[in-house]
Amino acid sequence: MSKLRHVLGISGGKDSAALAIYLNDKYPEIDFTYYYTDTGKELDETYQLLENIEVYLGKKILKLKAKDAEATDENPFDYFFKSFRGYLPSPTARWCTTMMKLQPFERFIGTEPTVSYVGIRGDEDRDGYISKKDNIQSIFPFRRNIWSEDVLKKLFHPDNNEATKDFYSQVFSGRKLDKAIELIDSEITFERHQRLATERQVKAKLNGLLDLDIVQFNHATFQFLKGTAYPLAIEDDYPLLNNSDVLVRDDIFRTLEESGVGVPEYYKKLEYEVDGQKGEYARSRSGCFFCFFQQKIEWVWLYEQHPDLYKEAIKYENLDESFTWNQHESLEELVHPDRIKQIKSEHLKRTGREKSKDSPFLLDILDDTESDGCTACFI
Repeated sequence: MSKLRHVLGISGGKDSAALAIYLNDKYPEIDFTYYYTDTGKELDETYQLLENIEVYLGKKILKLKAKDAEATDENPFDYFFKSFRGYLPSPTARWCTTMMKLQPFERFIGTEPTVSYVGIRGDEDRDGYISKKDNIQSIFPFRRNIWSEDVLKKLFHPDNNEATKDFYSQVFSGRKLDKAIELIDSEITFERHQRLATERQVKAKLNGLLDLDIVQFNHATFQFLKGTAYPLAIEDDYPLLNNSDVLVRDDIFRTLEESGVGVPEYYKKLEYEVDGQKGEYARSRSGCFFCFFQQKIEWVWLYEQHPDLYKEAIKYENLDESFTWNQHESLEELVHPDRIKQIKSEHLKRTGREKSKDSPFLLDILDDTESDGCTACFI
C-alpha cells in the first residue's frame, strides 16, 4: 500500500465500532488510523466502548477536539454553547456537528490524500458524509456499493460511457456483456432541476451493474478513478475491490458480541408498562445524551434511566427565548406523568409486541441509525 492515509472515525456507536473490528480483521494490510471527536456530553458507556475497541485493535484511538475549545478547561459543547449565546443546536441549525465534528476532522486530515471509512450498513437507504475537500474520499465497506454518490455521478456521466464499456468488454461476453452495455448506455438526466429523477436513474443503473457482478463493478470504478483527482487514483490496487460482503444490523450486533468488545448497555432493551401493557425501550444511537434527534420515547428512557442527566439537559433550555431541545415542548413538560403515559402508549402502537423478542437489543426503534445523531452524521 502507498502512503495514502486510511482513517476511520469511531462515533461511540455500534456501526462504526463494528466497522473498525471488521476492517481490522479482514484487511490487516491496511494501516488504519482511528479517531474520535469528543463533545464532552456522552454517556459513560460510549467511553467504555472506546476503551474496549482500543484493547481489541491493540491501537490507540486519537481523541480530536475543536481547536477553539482546546485552550479552555471547558468541555467542547459548553464552550460553543456559550459562544452561540445559549442558542441550542437543532435539525436546522446544527452548529454542534459543524464545530465539534466536521471542523476537528478536516483540520486533523489537513491536505493529505485520505480515504475515510464510513459504517453505513447494507440495510440502510441513505448516503453518508462526503467531504467537500478534494483530498478526502469516502468508502462504505458494509454496503453492496462501496462508492460515494459523487463518484457514481461522475462514473455514469455520458462522457465516460465508452471507457466503462471498454472495461466490461474485457471481462464479460455474450448476454452478460450485452446487458452491461445496455445499462451503461441507459440515459441519466443531469439537469439540476431534475435532481430526484437523476437519483432514481443513477440508482437503477447502479443496481443493475451490481446485480451482474459486484467485484467487476468495483474494478471498473477503480479504473475510472485513475483519471480523476480522487485519493484512490494514486493506488495501483485496492483490497476492497474484491469485497462483496453486505453487513446488516444483525451482523453488527453479532460482530460486537463475538469480538468481545460488547454492545453498549444503552442499546439493550428495557421493559416498561403502561395501562397494563408492556413495551420495550432503549437508546437507538450514540452521541450527546441530549441529542435533539432523539425520539420522545428516548427522552423518556433518559429521564427514567439517567434522571441526573435529564436534569442537566433541562438546564440548557431557555423558555424565555423558546430555546428547547424539542420543538413546541420543554423537557419539563415532556416528563409530566400524563405526557409520559401518552408517549409510551404511542410508542407501543408504533412498535408492536411481536418485534425483537429473540434479541436483547431493541432493533425496532423507528429510524434506528447512528447518523441521526451528530456523532456519525459525517463518518
